Amino acid sequence: MNIVECVNVTKTYRQGKMEVRALGGVSLRIKKGGFVALAGPSGSGKTTLLNIIGGLDAADSGSVIVEGNVLDNMSQTELAQLRLRKIGFVFQSYNLIPVLSALENVEFVMLLQGVPTKERLDRARTILDDVGLEGLYDRRPAELSGGQQQRVAVARAIVSDPAIVLADEPTANLDSKTGRELLEMMGEMNEQKSVTFIFSTHDKMVMDHARRLVLIRDGLLADDQDRDP
Repeated sequence: MNIVECVNVTKTYRQGKMEVRALGGVSLRIKKGGFVALAGPSGSGKTTLLNIIGGLDAADSGSVIVEGNVLDNMSQTELAQLRLRKIGFVFQSYNLIPVLSALENVEFVMLLQGVPTKERLDRARTILDDVGLEGLYDRRPAELSGGQQQRVAVARAIVSDPAIVLADEPTANLDSKTGRELLEMMGEMNEQKSVTFIFSTHDKMVMDHARRLVLIRDGLLADDQDRDP
């Protein structure tokens, strides 16, 4: 079963009088439970494609379907609800709320979803324990290391049981040991919970961990290596 389907997706950005083609007609299908890396150099179009799949950006043409939802003609409100209910995001810069504790940052999505307080707290504590942050619930982002902040971001992304987690350069600001631990943790969650993970990356370590490697170059699909047995 395909959880993501992109058909001939194009995107051009305008900078003054100049036009920059980010995607030149990309078609891609990703199965449920995949652990997929969209790889390529800076400017290749991989982050643009990730943002279009997540409904954060809109394609100029083509079609995008995410878990049966056709994104092409959805309103901003409908897209926001899809992101809230179905998609978890992990950003390169963590995007944690500075004034909230680790626990409150993880709770936040469930608060928006209307999850009752006790269930919200229980789930947030459990997921923080799972990512190795037991005892650090009350720490604010500034009191955590980069690796710990990214673990909070991963916990926040998966605590509401999304169908898909989109991770944009999740290891970019981490040392190799922390990055490897984070990838192994996400790999375990992928296998145990069947959450689909899609990364955009130029980190060889992420590419090596991926079970499918999709190479994007100059806005076009250059190679597609499926490593699943």
